[in-house]
This record gives sequence, C-alpha cells and structure tokens, in this order.
Amino acid sequence: MPKSKSQIINPTPLLSNVEETALQASEFDVLYPPKEKIKTIVVDNCPALGKLAAFRFLEWVQQNPEGIISLPTGKTPEHFIKWVMYLMGSWHDKSLHAAMEEFGLDPAVKPDMSGLHFVQIDEFYPINPQQSNSFLQYINNFYIKGFGLNSKKAQLIDCSTIGLRKHETLESIWSDGEVDLSLRYRPGRTGKERRQKTLIEAIDQWCVEYEMKIRSLGGIGFFLGGIGPDGHIGFNVQGSDHYSTTRLSPTNYETQAAAASDLGGIEIARKRLVITIGLGTIVYNPQCTAIIIAAGEAKAKIVADAVRKDKNIHYPATALQDLPQARFYITKGAAKLLPERQLSCLNKPLN
Repeated sequence: MPKSKSQIINPTPLLSNVEETALQASEFDVLYPPKEKIKTIVVDNCPALGKLAAFRFLEWVQQNPEGIISLPTGKTPEHFIKWVMYLMGSWHDKSLHAAMEEFGLDPAVKPDMSGLHFVQIDEFYPINPQQSNSFLQYINNFYIKGFGLNSKKAQLIDCSTIGLRKHETLESIWSDGEVDLSLRYRPGRTGKERRQKTLIEAIDQWCVEYEMKIRSLGGIGFFLGGIGPDGHIGFNVQGSDHYSTTRLSPTNYETQAAAASDLGGIEIARKRLVITIGLGTIVYNPQCTAIIIAAGEAKAKIVADAVRKDKNIHYPATALQDLPQARFYITKGAAKLLPERQLSCLNKPLN
C-alpha cells in the first residue's frame, strides 16, 4: 500500500517555491519511493501544465539571470510559451502580483532574459532554416523575438551554414534529401560521394565544437523538454548512450511517424537525420534543473517507464535520475499508469 503524504519521510527535498505551491494544490505527493525514481508533479490539464512550467522557468531566471537555458519546440511548449509571454507582458499589472507571490516569485524583480545563454536542443538534417517547420525558425520566432533573448548569446543549429563551401547549398549536396551515413566508414565512390563524405566529417567536427561550447559555459542550467512516442528526450531515441554528446544521428520509425505531419509525410521524414544534443549534454551540469512535460493518456506508458524504471538505454529519460533537480510535470492523464498514485486515490477516506 502506498504511503500517505504524512507517512513519507522528507517527501519534498530540493523543491522550489513554485513547485512547493503546485504540490500543495495537487492530490499527489512529489515522489512515491522506492518505485518512483524521479520527482513528479501532477496537474489537471495542459494549460495548468504550461502555467506551472512557465512559473518555474521565470523563478529560475530571477535567480540565474545569466544562466544557460535549453527550451523545446513543436506542440509541447505551446501553453508554456503563452504563459511566459503573458506574464512578462503583464508583469507590472498589480492584479497578477498576488498570484506571483503565491508561487514564490518576486513581483518587484521582472526577469531579464537578455543575459541568458540559449542552447538549441535539436534540428532535422538536412533542412533549410527558412522553412516554417524548421526548429531554428521556431526558436527565432518564439524565443529570440518572443522572449527577448539575446541572439548573440544563442547557440543555434543552422544547417545551411554547417560545413558548406561558398556557393554550395543543402540541395546541391543532398539532392534527394537523404544522407548516407555509411560514408563515415567507407570511401566515396564518386566525386559527389567524396564531397558528401567530407561534409559529414565537417558536421561531426561542428558537433564536437558545439558540445565543447556548452561545457565551457558550465553546462545547461535549465532544460525543458517533452518526451517522444518512444520515450526520446531531444532526439535521443531508445538505445541512446546515457553519456552521449551532440551528434548527427538517424532516428527510428516512431520518431519519423511523429514528425511526418510536420515534414510533409513519412517518405520525407524517414530520410531526415537529426542533429541533437546528447543525454550526457543534458546531465553534464549536476545542478541542472531538467524538466520533462507530458500531457494526456497517450503518454502514460512512456511516463511510467521513465519515472519507475532503473537506468537503462531503453528508457532515455532514466538518464535524468542522477540530477537532484530532475522533474516530470504531467497531467492526470499522463499519470494514469503510475500505480502508486492511483492507489493513493483509492485509499483516500470518503468525506
């Protein structure tokens, strides 16, 4: 039988003020040991999930105005972005100050985003950064412009500049959009293949340098991400080394299927590689606040595996277990297969 909140010894170590507030409003505790291994906060719905992530992010920025952040793209952070922009745009509205203070934010100190260093998590390859479905385009629109981040302090993944020579384009090198990674290990048979091989080598070197820049700054301080259909974090799919670094990598079918609608179909998605930071990149800074957000019953199985399984390459998010500030923020639907939490509901006395 799971323990009640009153029975669990020291159930909320290292929680921030925002998290303490969210936990008090939740019907669940933050952790049900020994089965659960990553602290998890459950909220009612997607808007509440975005609100919690936004308040926690702004709390962190208040405390770390020159910190290193890494934020997600796609559908996952929509409510997070809306809440951050709403709060920042209405910061001096006194009607919001009570809510800010309730969450532990200081209304007198508006977070200054201009000093933050931004690290792009991932990008498809090859993809023109001007395409509306490129992650770089998303970041420029919502984070650089929307949040007011300093573009000069942003580490971005611009596929159109990596390793290309003057007058070359992605289309001229990868005419069919497909990259043959076997060229890493074999000589090119034609002039075009030989050029493709040297470009792949240039990308691999660029990835090493990208990783070195992140580590030279001390590593990521605040990471916010979603979790993919196979449990991937960033594009670290099942089987990824927990010590993995930034790299050019293939994906798997689950990831390709999820990306198909954004890229124009499965035939295009299956050809795309990705440039992604590694699991080792995310956990390099032991003080990293790493938050995974997940909503809906469709994510319940992968959330349960990530939160309850021992560290294993089959479950990429288990790499976060070594971080004291690792968290899952999830909706009730996504918590459906966390049995200790479901039993705690059944064991509550009837009024």
